[in-house]
Formats: sequence, C-alpha cells, structure tokens
Amino acid sequence: MTADRASSQPGGLRFAEPAGRWVLAATVLGSSIAFLDATVVNIALPAIGRDLGAGVTGLTWTVNAYTLTLAAFVLVGGSLGDRLGRRRVFMVGVTWFGLASLACALAIDIGMLIGFRALQGVGAALLTPGALAILQSSFRAEDRSRAIGAWSGLAGITGAVGPLLGGWLVDVASWRWIFFINVPVVLVVLAISARHVPESKDESAVGRLDLVGSLLVALGLGSLTYGLAAWSEQGLESVAVQVSIVLGVVAVVGFVAWEALTSHPMLPLSIFSAPRFAVTNVVTFVVYAALGGVFFWLVVTLQVVAGWSALTAGFALLPVTVLMLLFSPRAGVIGDRLGPRIPMTVGPLVAALGVGLLTRIGSEASFASDVLLPVTLLGAGLTLTVTPLTATVLGAVDESRAGLASGVNNAVARTGGLLLVAALPAITGLSAGFDDPAALEPAFRTAMLVCAVLLGVGGAIAALGLRPVAPEQPRTEGPSCPRRHCAVGTTPIGVTDRTDP
Repeated sequence: MTADRASSQPGGLRFAEPAGRWVLAATVLGSSIAFLDATVVNIALPAIGRDLGAGVTGLTWTVNAYTLTLAAFVLVGGSLGDRLGRRRVFMVGVTWFGLASLACALAIDIGMLIGFRALQGVGAALLTPGALAILQSSFRAEDRSRAIGAWSGLAGITGAVGPLLGGWLVDVASWRWIFFINVPVVLVVLAISARHVPESKDESAVGRLDLVGSLLVALGLGSLTYGLAAWSEQGLESVAVQVSIVLGVVAVVGFVAWEALTSHPMLPLSIFSAPRFAVTNVVTFVVYAALGGVFFWLVVTLQVVAGWSALTAGFALLPVTVLMLLFSPRAGVIGDRLGPRIPMTVGPLVAALGVGLLTRIGSEASFASDVLLPVTLLGAGLTLTVTPLTATVLGAVDESRAGLASGVNNAVARTGGLLLVAALPAITGLSAGFDDPAALEPAFRTAMLVCAVLLGVGGAIAALGLRPVAPEQPRTEGPSCPRRHCAVGTTPIGVTDRTDP
C-alpha cells in the first residue's frame, strides 16, 4: 500500500494488516537510531579519547552536544510535524540524522565530532516526536494503544542490543562504525516511509513557531553545560566558566519569562499548574539526572579501571533493559492498584541502593560479585518507577495536552542528564582525564554516591509530593493498556489516545 492509499483508508490503519505493520516498522527503525546513539556512544568514549586525544571536557561534550540540541529542539520538532506534515518532518529528521552520523564517522578531531553530534541531536529532535505522532494519527482508535505499546517494546529491544552492538563494533573494528551503521538503517527507513507511511497534519495548529523560546533554551542549556563541563579543568575562578554559568542562568530565566508573555509559547507554563504534573517532572529531572551520570561513568570505568573490553562493558547494562522489558507491564498494574506514590517512592530507593553498591567497582572488579547485583537492583528500581511515572505525567493533564505533556517530560529528563553529566567531573575533582585509572577510580566512587543520593531525593519528593489516590481496578495488558517502558538511555514514553489514571 502506498502512502497516499494508506492516508485515504477510512477509519485509519489496523494493527494486524500489512499496511499497519509497515508504518510500525518505519517508526521503530527511525526511533531506534536515535535511541542507539543515546547509549552506544558511552561505550565508545575510551576509544574516542585515545584516537582523537580528547580530555574530560571533550568526551563530556561528545555525549552532551547530542543531548543538548535534542532537549532544546524536541518540542519544536513536534510543532513542525503538526504544521508541515508528520511524515515529511520525520523523513527530514531521519535524513538529517543519517548525514550527521556519516559526518561523525569521518570526524578527524574532537571539535568536529562534537559539532556533528550537535547536528545529530537536531535530527533526533525532528524524528523522535514524529514517530509517536505518526502512530497516533495513522492507526484507528481501537488499535492505537496496541501500536504504541508494540513500538515501546521493540524500542526496548533496541536499548538492550545497543550497548552490546556498540561494544562489539569498537572491539572488532573502530568506534567510527557506531556511526557508519546508522546509514543503511536510515536508507531503509526512508524507503519504507516514502511508500507506506501516510501523511497527516494537525489542522488546528495555528500561530507562529516559538523560535525565540527555542533559541533562549538552547543558549541557556548550552551555556550552563559549557560552564559546568569546563569547571573541572579551568576551575570556578575562570572568567569563562563564571560568564558561561551566569549567561546560562539568565537565558533560562529569560526563557521562562518569554514563555509567560508570548501568545504562542512552545512550553505553556499553565501545564505546570497541575500539581501532580509538576511534582512528577521534578522527580523525572532528579532521577534521570542520576541515570545519565550512572550510564556515562559506569561503562567508561569498567573499561579504564577494571580493564574490561568494550563488549563486556556493554553487557553490564543488559540486566536493566531485560528487567524493564519483562516486568514493566506488571509495574503498570501495581501503579493502577496502589497509585503512583508507592512505586515512585520505592523504585528510586531500590535503584539508589544498587547505584551505591557500584562503588565497590575497582581494578579487580568481578561481573558476578561487583556488577550483576547492583545493576539488577538498579533495573528493578527503574522498572518500578518508569511506568507509573509516565502514566502520571500523561494522566495529570487533559487528554488534549497528552502530546505536550510527553514532550515536556522528555525534555526534562534529557536536561537532567545533560547537566549532571557536565557537572560530575567538577563535583568529583576529576581533571586528569578519563584515561587515567588512578584518578578515575576514586572519582567514579564519588560520582556513584552523588547519583545514589539524587535517586534517594527523587523517591523522597515522590513520597512527599504525590498525594495518595483511591486505588483502581487493575487493567491487564491489551489494546487498552499498552506496554510502557523506557529503554536504557532513553526517556519516559507512552502517548496514548486517552488519559491514564
């Protein structure tokens, strides 16, 4: 079925039909490349540092440049899709991402790689919201939740495969192949999308794009990230560090003021008037800041301090994604029965215990005794946390604002990780570089303690800020209850055609 014929089908696509499966394939593959690059690059950081001579700041920016532009422009990407056509913007984003990936693979110094990673993030900001919007608009109401549930589950498999694939590529070939491999996937996605994905727009979307808001948030996050990342090498007494941090704070305050005044804000501040939405996003910021730090530092430390191969270090994160894939639906049932307060309190505390135990990792680290138990506890805690968190974010606002709520929560999660990854070298006193085992080992222990404390704070905020609600009858997984989960390195997902409790 061609895109034109699919778009004209009355009532939308059916999940069980070939046309629906083609649309699902395009969105899953398109999202997968963005999800992969959120995790796989961490595995390659030691190799990148050796090859390009990058220090602490350079390697930090290799990760944060991507996260920065994605967080800053993801809401604009969703708005462009609503106005110009979701398939069109999705395909532009996929193409952009592919070209930027090719450029990353060919980078000859760390400055070029950072710049191309920033461009990758822009492409991801265009394609990521488009994938869910395409599913939402293409499938008939009865099959929509099933399609989104399948999308999230398949994306989770990508999260599990990503670190392993990245580690294998780094070991047998080169870190450059983690970017080269995106190119054939991009070509497949474009071919499927051009032929099988129907076009759709939001005819009610009016008004100009909030470009001023986008530039202010990009300037604010960029300046803060630069200042925090440079702090560890230049010291707080550096004028450049001081100016960057002050400029970042001013730009963020200016962004909030602009959003309150403009007639067409990309982030309507009224959405935070719902107390549960506001509290849940604070929990998201704190918890995902900690996760960003853990996933960045763990795989680097296992390679540099413990001497593991990139592939073996990739295995370290596998229990997290496996647990989330298998048990996220049950976590949703628990959240339905008890309300979000208990799982969102207990989950971060269990995860904090696991992260605290990671401090035992040293030069003689054993997978069975030093990694498996802590990472399993981390995965169990996240499994308890993420599904109720996502459902609470969506259920706290009116159904018509579910897409905005998901986008805001996505940006909040990425911003948390962005800022903590930038700040941890300064917090831990690491200035010698990620390639020095003697300096990295004590810094890693401090970093894990900081992340464990943040997870504990997230659980405390949920306990104090989320009022108990009357328990509801549990729902079983099915067309009205999609599997919701968050793959390693990604953010809360799950936009449905209804309001979750």
